[in-house]
Amino acid sequence: MEEPAERAVERAIGYMRANLGEQITIDDLARAAMFSKFYFTRLFQRVTGMSPGRFLSAVRIQRAKDLLLATSMTVTEVSYRVGYNSMGTFSSRFRESVGVSPTAYRQQSGVLVDLPGEVGVGQVDLRAATVRGRILTAWAGQVGSVFVGLFPSRLPHGEPIRWTVRPQPGLFLLDNVPPGRCYLVADALATGPGGSARYLAEPDSYVAAQGPIVVRRDTDIRLADLWLRPSTVFDPPLLLARLAERSVPVAVAEGIKFAA
Repeated sequence: MEEPAERAVERAIGYMRANLGEQITIDDLARAAMFSKFYFTRLFQRVTGMSPGRFLSAVRIQRAKDLLLATSMTVTEVSYRVGYNSMGTFSSRFRESVGVSPTAYRQQSGVLVDLPGEVGVGQVDLRAATVRGRILTAWAGQVGSVFVGLFPSRLPHGEPIRWTVRPQPGLFLLDNVPPGRCYLVADALATGPGGSARYLAEPDSYVAAQGPIVVRRDTDIRLADLWLRPSTVFDPPLLLARLAERSVPVAVAEGIKFAA
């Protein structure tokens, strides 16, 4: 990816973050990038994998999550601060993206207690597909638990199709995957002081993604190795709320064998 293109998109993303409370248009972003609107839209899609509008929406929701946990601002104040003039629209978008309402997100300290689609939970469809692979990292000892999920789009928001949490990088298996087109996203926990794990705030998270993946019924898909890397300004945030600590289902991944 050429450096001038990245710098242009980075300018646009910087403009987004600095002006979240304003009604930002594609024309505004194109001017910040110093390109025509038509060319900028195509360039942004190529660099980030999504449209400027979708990326902006993700940045707004991520900032709202931060404000709900770090400030005493009311939900209404937060909605205006991140650019929503309608409280109803903000609440609806937040719930769709994060999994709970803004009020519940704050009350639960940013933790999602229940989420459908967990591996090893629910009735098994023996003819459904499986997606398996291996998460690797060059930061051994710094990366703890890893969320691995399949999403309908490049933007990891809302309920994943299937997901699991691995205690560390390594093998994973997602079973009971329905047919369709999806994207795999891995988002890591970092080991903090004293060995405790914490979800990293952007831009310090470790991420990996692959897709689109075409899933057909009764197939076993083995993905190429995914390498976790530090996130950049071009990576969309994982909008789903942090999952509650649980005894993660690891048995299905332990038997995965890879050819040498």
